[in-house]
Amino acid sequence: MAGKSSRPEPESTAPTPALTIERLKHRPDFLRCARGLRKVTPSFALEAAPTPEKFLKPNCARVGFTATRKTIGGAVQRNRAKRRLRAAAQAQFPLYGMPGHDYVLVARAGTLTRPFVELLADLGASLKDVQEKLGQMRILSI
Repeated sequence: MAGKSSRPEPESTAPTPALTIERLKHRPDFLRCARGLRKVTPSFALEAAPTPEKFLKPNCARVGFTATRKTIGGAVQRNRAKRRLRAAAQAQFPLYGMPGHDYVLVARAGTLTRPFVELLADLGASLKDVQEKLGQMRILSI
């Protein structure tokens, strides 16, 4: 029995794997999310749509970030807004994101000024609302 552990293997008590997050980088994905569900908060707009079949991976959600010069300002402000949204997404998507869906976070003027704790609360509430609506849409389409 060399090389084998004397500990018994745990049976089905393994936790479910955490949600993995991939980035959206191609324009058609952003446009498809823009046609899907939209939840607007003071600090950002959340757009969501189901992931196309050819990009589906088990237990994976895809997320994109955008900030425009018209609403946010110059490059420094846009980059800061996207950094704040990425940090919020990294904290909230494993808790509230749905696998098999694509999300886009669109920065708004409040992204830069809103306290980070409130930004997290907005994102959590938005993800819960969108998750509820996507679940209802899935039931209706069956």
